[in-house]
Amino acid sequence: MTSQRELTKSWRDALERGVAQLPGDAADPQCVPTLQVPQWSALLADGDGRLSTGTALPDEATPFTADEEAFVTQALDDLLTPEERAYAARVDPTTLGVIKVPARITQRAVALDRRKPGGLVSKLVRVLREVHTYLTEPELATQVRKHVLQAADDRTTVLIGHSLGSVIAYDLLRYEELAAPGTAGAAIHTFVTCGSPLGIPTVQRGMGIGDNRLAAAAPHRRWINVFDPGDLVTGGTGLARAAENVTDAQVANGIRDPHAATKYLRTAPVARAATATWS
Repeated sequence: MTSQRELTKSWRDALERGVAQLPGDAADPQCVPTLQVPQWSALLADGDGRLSTGTALPDEATPFTADEEAFVTQALDDLLTPEERAYAARVDPTTLGVIKVPARITQRAVALDRRKPGGLVSKLVRVLREVHTYLTEPELATQVRKHVLQAADDRTTVLIGHSLGSVIAYDLLRYEELAAPGTAGAAIHTFVTCGSPLGIPTVQRGMGIGDNRLAAAAPHRRWINVFDPGDLVTGGTGLARAAENVTDAQVANGIRDPHAATKYLRTAPVARAATATWS
């Protein structure tokens, strides 16, 4: 498991690469802001105020619950075309040898893998399982949000959420646990989501969001959503159609692991948002 120090360094290195691409004075390394990177591993230790290592986020060895299976199946259906869903129905999972996931998830994963090979589907399934756990374990979700809040203070001006982190950050803002007047992060002027699953209808329903409409950003706050069309977690599209006042920024993170946080952080849109040089 990556330590918080290693994670913070990798994020800062990636962001510095992004800042270096900016024109003029904005490319100065001194423009790179101080980073606070809350990490799951800081909570994964048995003891008071910590998440039990036995109830952490699911991994490949964790069996699917019936509710989790239904959630992932529905989310995959959101992303499949009608033709791909028809193909999935014809897939016989028993011909694939020993499988670690339920048959109907395997069928849909095989269909999606034909469009996006290279292990991208397995990463999508893992993210969906993490999102489901966060959305259905209120005690865990509360502890996670408190952990993020501890990293914010009155000097925090930009909030970046990657993958599941974008769901957590969105909750912090919509519930006004962060960045409301008089609270931690009240100075936040920019919200950045990258590699976000917020556009997937099943995720939205799990968050209690109806009519495919996310809450709009506050008038004084800019919301930048950075996505790679090749990143399955984003559904290949932005969020502007699902929320008001969202600026979508499309990037190209490459074929190999386009969902990686460090690949998003080194893009010019994230660098501009993080350094308040967006125009």
